[in-house]
Amino acid sequence: MHQTFKELLHQYKVETFHTEHDRQSVEEVTAECVAITEEILEDKFHYHFHKLPNADRAEIINMINNYVREAILPPVVEKLVRRQVLADKRIDALLHLTEQMFETLSAERQAV
Repeated sequence: MHQTFKELLHQYKVETFHTEHDRQSVEEVTAECVAITEEILEDKFHYHFHKLPNADRAEIINMINNYVREAILPPVVEKLVRRQVLADKRIDALLHLTEQMFETLSAERQAV
């Protein structure tokens, strides 16, 4: 039983390693992350002023807003999305490991 669980844990580690480092998996994850990032960045977030600012101040705020949306936000969002996608894949692998462990336990119990 101990050896079976050890093998299942090893399979889980190999599966998560391949998900994070295998070239095809990395390309799939990257494509998924880029698609999700583009979807997030397409959402338009609006802000409004409580008091109407003068034209110069509003122009500066719009310039800052545009710079943040175009230069700073995309890599940050992509990194967050990548972490989330990889965490989801690890959770799926962990769920698969748990199912296999329960199947092993139930098969062992039926054999006894």
